[in-house]
Amino acid sequence: MNTTYLEMPPAEGDAQQLMVLLHGVGDRAEGLRPLGEWLQQQFPQAAIVLMNGFDAFDGGGAGRQWFSVMGAVEAERPARVAAVRQRLIDDIRHHQQRLGVGEAATALVGFSQGAIMALEAVAAVDGLAGRVLAFSGRYATLPAAAPQQTTLHFFHGGADPVISAQHARAAVEHLATLEGADATLDIAERIGHQIHPAMLDCALNRLTRHIPLRTWRSALGGVAAAASPGGGDQMH
Repeated sequence: MNTTYLEMPPAEGDAQQLMVLLHGVGDRAEGLRPLGEWLQQQFPQAAIVLMNGFDAFDGGGAGRQWFSVMGAVEAERPARVAAVRQRLIDDIRHHQQRLGVGEAATALVGFSQGAIMALEAVAAVDGLAGRVLAFSGRYATLPAAAPQQTTLHFFHGGADPVISAQHARAAVEHLATLEGADATLDIAERIGHQIHPAMLDCALNRLTRHIPLRTWRSALGGVAAAASPGGGDQMH
């Protein structure tokens, strides 16, 4: 049995999309199986890969973690994330190559510590995934530049006592000051640190209705090219 990840193959045909699920601290890949099943119902051509955190949870039990939070202070979090970020990036690329799914058709779906890892991975490698769905997460360090090839969707409980929703608000406000940023934010009021059904409704809406900014830029670029002298396809 593979102990590093669980996989749910597409319900229909070959994989056209890849969704990589990253759990929170102290949990395991199995803990996100209900989310994986829900995603597969919505996107039957997607392969769902549920990854296990790299290390045993410091707090005991059978859980896993991506990085240690024991004795952690704010200033130490970026270094702890950076120490394991490349390993996650390599694993994501491995699954993309193994399943034959490109970066644009890949979505990283993270909860809590898993959301931190997803956000930091695409901050390090622009375009590693087409979308990130960050549930109840935050950046370890706010990025100096916005990813140009990745759309970021933040979902947060307004009453989250573990990671305040203010971190998500601050992230989106910061991204709005950066060129080319494409980010959305949905706050579920009176909801705590969890993936609530209301958040899933928002996530489905974002995945099916939000047109990525890069798509708009590409379309507008094509219009501009067609309008320029000698640009685009000409009818004779």
